Amino acid sequence: MATGRLHGKRVAILATDGVEQIELTEPRKALDEAGARTTLISPKTGTIKAWQHDQWGDELRVDLPLEQAIVDNFDALLLPGGVMNPDRLRVNRKAVEFVQRFVNSGKPVAAICHALSLLIEANAVRGRTLTSWPSLQTDLRNAGADWVDRDVVTDEGIVTSRKPDDIPSFNKKMIEEFAEGVHAKYPGKLLAYNCSPSTRSSRWASTSCLSARSGSEKSAVRAATYWQVALTDSMVVTLRP
Repeated sequence: MATGRLHGKRVAILATDGVEQIELTEPRKALDEAGARTTLISPKTGTIKAWQHDQWGDELRVDLPLEQAIVDNFDALLLPGGVMNPDRLRVNRKAVEFVQRFVNSGKPVAAICHALSLLIEANAVRGRTLTSWPSLQTDLRNAGADWVDRDVVTDEGIVTSRKPDDIPSFNKKMIEEFAEGVHAKYPGKLLAYNCSPSTRSSRWASTSCLSARSGSEKSAVRAATYWQVALTDSMVVTLRP
């Protein structure tokens, strides 16, 4: 019986044909060794064909079709890279929605290399500090991210790395964040601004009238779309699920 740091954690791995083999198999091995229960999810059924360096790699068995995958049944999400893999997933509405639900729930997500393009498609990068394969840096910045050139970066439960050489650092940080669990622990106070009189007199405010005083509170504003925001008479707002 597995008794590692991730014992009992259920990790979804979303991939399709063209996934970079080592970016799936090595992180998955690390997760399995840490005690997690990993599930390879794909829009395809049966198997997917991995890419290995400059040629086709192994056939990988799909554990669960995307059509049947439910975010509530998992604790974390791994997004391996490869050029073809995320390009195919980002035009699949169900794949994009699957990623969006993970991010919106506050559950940790780990993405490496070209997989960041799927996070862009899921509107999950604005206001975050991230890294990726260098060719994506302009796309990430245009989507509102702060791109940095580091082996691994963590921002409010989203772990990112650049390339296969970063996998040791990526695996270590991924396991750490997956063990920590849900990151929807937003600060309780934010500063409201630019609220119309009708909004100010209302018990609930939209996120369009919120501003943040600190870096951690910016994450709360970003997440507040999915939380109710209560206004008090003193114009301080409180987040609650």
